[in-house]
Amino acid sequence: MSKRMKICINTGGGDAPGLNAVIEAVTMAAYNRQWEVYGIKSGYAGLLNPDEIIRLTPEMVDGIASIGGTILGTTNKGNPFMMPVCNAAGECEQRDLSERVMENFRRLRFDALVAVGGDGSLEIAHRFAEKGMPVVGVPKTIDNDMGGTVITFGFDTAVSIATEAIDRLHSTAKSHDRVMVVEVMGRNAGFIALNSGISGNADVILIPEIPFDIEKVCDKLMENELNGRKYAIVVVAEGAVPAGGDVIIKGGAEGGRQHVVLGGIAEHVAKEISRRTGKDSRSLVLGHLQRGGSPTTFDRLLSLRFGAAAVRAIETGTFDHMVALKSPDIALVPLGEALGIQKRVAVESDAVLTGRDLGICFGD
Repeated sequence: MSKRMKICINTGGGDAPGLNAVIEAVTMAAYNRQWEVYGIKSGYAGLLNPDEIIRLTPEMVDGIASIGGTILGTTNKGNPFMMPVCNAAGECEQRDLSERVMENFRRLRFDALVAVGGDGSLEIAHRFAEKGMPVVGVPKTIDNDMGGTVITFGFDTAVSIATEAIDRLHSTAKSHDRVMVVEVMGRNAGFIALNSGISGNADVILIPEIPFDIEKVCDKLMENELNGRKYAIVVVAEGAVPAGGDVIIKGGAEGGRQHVVLGGIAEHVAKEISRRTGKDSRSLVLGHLQRGGSPTTFDRLLSLRFGAAAVRAIETGTFDHMVALKSPDIALVPLGEALGIQKRVAVESDAVLTGRDLGICFGD
């Protein structure tokens, strides 16, 4: 494709460090080809209301790679195939507004969309590709649970933030002989908990892939006590579940939200530890701290590589694909193939085995 292109980019789902770096790379790579680039605000909202579309220029994106968040805004409640529409009385119903998105895309004469998001956002992009929209996906999630790629951008930063928090908790836990239970994000995958827990010298790591027995957790803490270590750090993924139990949720998938809201497992575990051992146990939820701030060098570089690769995919007409890291190179993977794989921690992986060799308890 040698013609002058007019492309657009959106960011959907939860925010993650590196989104702005993707926007910068797409904009600069496109302008160096003398293409026009437009930003779609708040997911697909700009394609439902074209007033929410902005022209992106090199001046606008200069230096934003180091800034967290996204200059385009994002949402996890903006699925055009199931969009909440409310009347004056406040009564809401879900409607399929995808054809309006397609009509506006064609009317604005866009040649391609770069869709940046996790599995939910890229599933929407795949559905639009099936309707005829030329789409290239860029995988983003701090959870690192997206199939088809070795790693997603945002993950390294989230792990770094969680590890720093765990490092800081050691001194306060030791000062009071406390058990500190730290809840990290990850949804149904334990990658953040596993990586930060091992790096942060945790005593216990609880992940969704290994249902835990609270008695075995308490046995580990009491064994530490007998060996003179009176404090402990427990890292628990938000989607961790007790053996035979259910995941703890804070909210449902209503109001256009694609997933339930997880949270509360750290408080539950801390209370059970206190009740069963008598030890002073406190819980801490890192929450959105893991999403904020400047991306690490790794995430920044990966995001820039992903953005530039997405523009090259458009140039070659390779649509309904996702850019992916296939170390050491960036590759293109069919969106349908990537979406068919939910990546989770392999319970016999080197990382888990390393944790066990270090004496870390996984509650099993």
